[in-house]
Amino acid sequence: MISDEIRRLHELHQAGALSDAEFEQAKAKVLAGERVNLHKDRSNHSSNHSSSAGPDFQAGFNSFEAQVRALRRSRRERWLGGVCGGLNGVLGLETWVWRLVFLLFALVTSGFGAVVYLLMWIFVPEE
Repeated sequence: MISDEIRRLHELHQAGALSDAEFEQAKAKVLAGERVNLHKDRSNHSSNHSSSAGPDFQAGFNSFEAQVRALRRSRRERWLGGVCGGLNGVLGLETWVWRLVFLLFALVTSGFGAVVYLLMWIFVPEE
């Protein structure tokens, strides 16, 4: 919801995480209907990894990290906790496919898939 996003931007601005210019730019994007990334890139992030890793690996890792950070449980597409709907939003695979994957994973692994779902329900924040 737009009001929730504006409120979150305001909280980040008040906490000092966003400068005045960043706040105004992000607010304009939200009002224009664009999706805003509320996580700042860390410039020292790439220095934490091995220097032998190529740029393709770094780009792939940063993309994966961005997807993990963007993961939120869905409020709209939920049967239980919204985990499958959240995975749909991040990875683009239909929600019913994720439900089937978790069900098959739980059956094949004697319930371990259910444990993974439960842990994601607990630790993945809601959108």
